[in-house]
Order: sequence, then structure tokens, then C-alpha cells
Amino acid sequence: MRIALAQINSGPDAAENLALVREYTARAAAQGARLVVFPEATMRAFGHRLTDIAEPVDGPWADAVRQVAADHDVTVVVGMFTPGADGKVRNTLLATGRGVEAHYDKIHLYDAFGFAESDTVDAGDAPVTFTVDDVTVGLATCYDVRFPALFTRLATEGAQLIAVCASWGAGPTKTEQWDLLVRARALDATAYVAAAGQADPAVTGVPVKEGAPTGVGHSALVDPLGFPVATLDGRADLLIADVDPGVVARTRRTLPVLANARL
Repeated sequence: MRIALAQINSGPDAAENLALVREYTARAAAQGARLVVFPEATMRAFGHRLTDIAEPVDGPWADAVRQVAADHDVTVVVGMFTPGADGKVRNTLLATGRGVEAHYDKIHLYDAFGFAESDTVDAGDAPVTFTVDDVTVGLATCYDVRFPALFTRLATEGAQLIAVCASWGAGPTKTEQWDLLVRARALDATAYVAAAGQADPAVTGVPVKEGAPTGVGHSALVDPLGFPVATLDGRADLLIADVDPGVVARTRRTLPVLANARL
């Protein structure tokens, strides 16, 4: 199955960000992609108010994403914000198109490196998978990548490919940590990991609010043994690569860590 990772910089305007979804999805579909993965916070970049744009997964912004997916006959995964409790929002991934309707609320909130996502965001509590062209796909969001148990849980529930959608906070060694964690989680799950991050504003020249986690780029598709299949640098770009479920099956026969696990 051909997939695409859309490494964009979202901004404060949800309509302009939706235009990026349209543009990158059209480009991906033209190159044969069946699954197009966008970063966390595609609907609105961090560092801006979220409650005024949060909407249900059947709201107008999400419906516009559905129309984009339908127009190009692809499945789209995109980061948005949905209403939470007590004035908070949920950090949600919407998966839609070609018969897929699923959404995942980020389980592990980014209360680290001086940022407190839990001040404004409600945590989710349930892993999510769906199927595209007979490939089972799991979902994870940014800080989730630091928690191996989520990835092994998704793998035991059948995930052959895990999409990690991120707006990774910049800082000393943070890009190296991102690369290492993405590769490690692929090995933990013996699954492909499709890690789609926001582009690096320092490279793209997009103005951002200081201190907000707004991306370092370095999106990648990593194979089940932790080797990069294709990678990007910090620029806004589109990564196109192929996923082979047969590779997952062979890897799990050769390296049966999921079957051998005792805890």
C-alpha cells in the first residue's frame, strides 16, 4: 500500500490549514497514495487558542476533510481538536475516507519540558485501529511515542502500520530523540511506523509563539526492524513510500517479540 506523510506547518487559521489538507492530499493521490497522514494540530497550530475552533468529529471542518478524502478516493488522517469537559479540548486524530470512520483522542498528554498540555486538553483512554486496503493501521499522537506499551497494544490488536502524528517540541537533542523513539517503537511493535510531524518553523520561516511545541520536521517511514524506509528533513514536504504487510508477517515470524512477551 502506498502512503503519504504530509509534513506541513499549520497556522492559526483553520480555513487556511484546511487548504493545506486539500493541496497535499491532491498531490499525494496523484502519486498513488491510498493513505495520507497529516500531523497533530493540523487544524490549528499550538500556541493559539484552541477552544474557539474545537468541534465534534461530525462538525464542518471535519466534514470538509471528509469531502477532500472522497474527492481523491483516499483515507486521510488529520490532527484536529474536539470539545472536552470543563472548557478543555481533546487532541484528536480523525481518520476518514474509503469506508473508514474513526477517531483517536491522545492518551498521553505532553506535560514535559516546561509545557503542560493537560492544562487545556482532556486525555483519551482507548487505542484505535482501522483498516485500509487490508492493512490494519493504529494511531498515536506525538508524546505517545515515549510509551512503548501503547505500540505493543496496537500491534497485538492487529496493527501492521502505526501512524504517529506529531507537533514535536524543539530543543537540545529533541530531533535525535524523535528519530530514536520512532525507530524503537517500530521494533517494539514489529510494525511499520509512519511518523508525520509538523515541519520545522526555523527552516520554513513560519512565525510561531515562543515555547509552543511547533515541530522539528524529520517525518519518516520506518520498517518493522527499525530501519528508515524514507525520511524528510525540516522543510515542508510530502513523503511518498510503500508499505508491505508481508514484511510485517515475515518479521514477526523471525522476531516474535509479541508472541514471546510474558508481561
